[in-house]
Amino acid sequence: MSRRFKEFGLIGIGLVAGVLVSLNFSANAERDTPLPIEELRAFSDVFGRIKSDYVEPVSDKKLITEAINGMLSGLDPHSAYLDAEGFKELQVGTQGEFGGLGIEVGMEEGLVKVISPIEDTPAFNAGIKSGDLIIKLDDTLVKGLTLNDAVKRMRGKPGSDIMLTIVRKNETKPLQIKVTRAVIKVQSVKSKLIDPGYGFVRITQFQEHTGENLATALQNLRKQNNGPLQGLVLDLRNDPGGLLTGAVGVSAAFLPKDALVVYTEGRTEDAKMRLMANPEFYLRGSGKDDYLKDLSGEYKSVPMVVLMNGGSASASEIVAGALQDHKRAVIMGTQSFGKGSVQTILPLGNNTAIKLTTARYYTPGGRSIQAKGIVPDIVVEDPATAGMENAFRLREADLDKHLTNDRQPEEKSDAPKSGGKVAPKAKESDGSKPEIVEFGAKNDYQLNRALDLLKGASIFRGK
Repeated sequence: MSRRFKEFGLIGIGLVAGVLVSLNFSANAERDTPLPIEELRAFSDVFGRIKSDYVEPVSDKKLITEAINGMLSGLDPHSAYLDAEGFKELQVGTQGEFGGLGIEVGMEEGLVKVISPIEDTPAFNAGIKSGDLIIKLDDTLVKGLTLNDAVKRMRGKPGSDIMLTIVRKNETKPLQIKVTRAVIKVQSVKSKLIDPGYGFVRITQFQEHTGENLATALQNLRKQNNGPLQGLVLDLRNDPGGLLTGAVGVSAAFLPKDALVVYTEGRTEDAKMRLMANPEFYLRGSGKDDYLKDLSGEYKSVPMVVLMNGGSASASEIVAGALQDHKRAVIMGTQSFGKGSVQTILPLGNNTAIKLTTARYYTPGGRSIQAKGIVPDIVVEDPATAGMENAFRLREADLDKHLTNDRQPEEKSDAPKSGGKVAPKAKESDGSKPEIVEFGAKNDYQLNRALDLLKGASIFRGK
């Protein structure tokens, strides 16, 4: 177990323009597997025909690379081949700084679909929205490109521009949006006092230092409040995931020591793991001091609300599921993305690798998140996006060839997700364009409802 935690691990969704996400633990790919002779003979015949009869000469490397790409992409949306550049980008991206546009993307019917723009990035500032379909990158049509190829074209020298041609729901013609590439520096943890006694912590992505940054943020909130908090809101909305160790560390900040955070099941022994709220699992054998050891014990019991939505995925869902199953926090918002599979990075040599789905992960109570997501205890839609989330938001269950849920039936995301209690809806819009608010701002409707719940609970505890 400890050997695996010395390896590089990450969980997330899709691809980010400038960084690859969606993997877990490195492993050894050397296994004795019998080769299907007849099928390999057919492959050899096709290879030979292309080499001899195709209209233009094609290199062996290109043919083999495309064959590997096809073999992996035909399995599920998250298995993929990583060339040397992609493998390097993946490792760099976990440090929280990478070059690109700052969008999480997936593939839909041969087009690039925006899952979510990352806050404070060029794409976010340029007005790219969840659900946008990118049909052209500068003068290159997206149709026919692989997702890796499209992401490579979106990368580039910081300061250079790219013209994205997009199709957006309810727009009569394609939009052209110019985005200036930049070095993306994602601030993983943001925090503030939203009211005396009540703290707000937002995690935008699970990175290498997210657990440490969370511990620092919680200590600072206590200092700013001059004492213990009465309530805490943990905001995981639009958080696409990231490092698994970060998710375990964040969960451990609020759960009793050695509480089960998540477990995985797959066909191999390496794919079967139980991860606890213990330094062994979130420090990953790094030799670092336990960053949670000096954290005030009150955070194990302070009343909590976790905010989530359809952009909350993978590592975010692990945290929400763990806190929900241990009845440590109330989950509020809308149903999450539903990525509950584990990808393993298998090095191939020459600085290349494959990213292969090797396991499903489960909440402490045994629930599979795959293609289902986390259903909030209290459903609260943001009036600024009410009715639009299901129309625009891409979820795991919508992805072609997605892995099925082995524990419960799937639900398509074309209908409102309920299942928890439903909070009173805000006043309907008068038809004018809704105001899009910043997460954590004073007019953040979902945050205000979370604060109302915490204050109400405080009153009842007082009585």
